[in-house]
Amino acid sequence: MKKVLFSLMMMFIAAVGTNAVMAQEVAKDGAKIDFTKEVHDYGTIENGANGQCTFEFKNTGNAPLIISNAKGSCGCTVPSWPKEPIAPGATASISVKYDTKRPGAINKSVTITSNAVNEPSKVIRIKGNVKAAPESGAPVNNSGAPAN
Repeated sequence: MKKVLFSLMMMFIAAVGTNAVMAQEVAKDGAKIDFTKEVHDYGTIENGANGQCTFEFKNTGNAPLIISNAKGSCGCTVPSWPKEPIAPGATASISVKYDTKRPGAINKSVTITSNAVNEPSKVIRIKGNVKAAPESGAPVNNSGAPAN
């Protein structure tokens, strides 16, 4: 009886182990997204400067990659992404436009939703600092009248 129970237990362990290996193999199939960078640092930029940056990525999987959405963390961060499927081995990019008329620190994110098996929800970030807007208008003398 002990031999029968031992044999059944060994077969059960082997079956569970085989299922775990097969599940890992299945998880490897599909689209995969790999970015060349995940953070863009603007550094210190002028108020009103070009706030456009690009995040390049590659589909390193074995199925077409489909990005269903990309959403900025606020209205000042606007992403653009490819709407067509990205073939296995192909590269593409996501463009992010930040409104640089907002002085101060930049620390924003873009959340990408796709069919990638490695990261179906991926967050990329932008950071930096926007200088204060230059003061406009004519210089004023002490009397409050415009200077000549």
